[in-house]
Amino acid sequence: MTIAVPVEFADEALTAEMAEDLAVVETALRDTSFGGDEMFAEVSRHMMEAGGKRFRAMLVLLAARFGDSRDKRIVPAAVAIELTHLATLFHDDVMDEAVIRRGHPSANSMFGNSVAILAGDYLFARASRILADLGPQAIRIQAETFSRLVDGQLAETVGVRPGQDPLDHYMHVITEKTGSLIATSGRFGAMFSGAPDEISDLIADACQRIGVAWQLSDDVLDVSSSSAQSGKESGTDLRQGVRTLPVLYALRSADPAGERLRWLLTEADLTDAALHAEALSLLRVSPALGEARETVRSWIADARSRLTPLPSVPARAAFESLCDFVLTRTG
Repeated sequence: MTIAVPVEFADEALTAEMAEDLAVVETALRDTSFGGDEMFAEVSRHMMEAGGKRFRAMLVLLAARFGDSRDKRIVPAAVAIELTHLATLFHDDVMDEAVIRRGHPSANSMFGNSVAILAGDYLFARASRILADLGPQAIRIQAETFSRLVDGQLAETVGVRPGQDPLDHYMHVITEKTGSLIATSGRFGAMFSGAPDEISDLIADACQRIGVAWQLSDDVLDVSSSSAQSGKESGTDLRQGVRTLPVLYALRSADPAGERLRWLLTEADLTDAALHAEALSLLRVSPALGEARETVRSWIADARSRLTPLPSVPARAAFESLCDFVLTRTG
């Protein structure tokens, strides 16, 4: 089995090693997911066959390059991280009433909400069982990460509370729901490779910031990219009424030139094709989009500041390349 590395690095030897290791993780992931009850195996297989970049597993493997990357705990840790991520996708789709996941029918639309929720619970349990063999510290970190994931999902579900700043709320949701598991990916890789605690802390901090920047970059691309560039319809979040970073910045602006845009974002029915097109056009030329890009750059700069003290090994250059990639895709 050949697995493409989600981001190609300048070091060809490292890229080749990562591809080989990701293939091992993929095999172990499928063996773990497809075991047990046949119904759970069928639902898990459906999600697996929809694809996925294995981005978090890649971070585990990359962070392990700061220690002994051949440690036998690295692959199980990467599998546990991916199982946890897959479990959250099952639950997210139920809560969002999604019918499509990665271009395929979602599990909840295929098998029903109850089965999808239980399948997610099953994968969480499988991840916990793997981590139990890796020691109490792994279980503690997983529990803390799971708590943050739930906190982020709850905040998103409840929405902005009275008196709460919408931008602060949004950044909290992203940091907890997206950044937390990506941070743990880096921490597990470094920790189980035997890297010093200070190295693990720096990598976890950098990974969290890269994860947040990646999500914010998606917000920018949803507005700025054409359908041909992104491979999906532009302005999807806008049409669905999801207030992502560019929209939040536009709504905070008091510039009279943005009055029409603010009206469209708060009062108009953006499922109407003409109104949606107008809002998207105005958002693309508004200062808000530039502000959103600058925020991505700020998060990446913070990530780089955590990477700078790390040993000068190919893995550090690879993390820096990942930062460059996020900036390049943001535009």
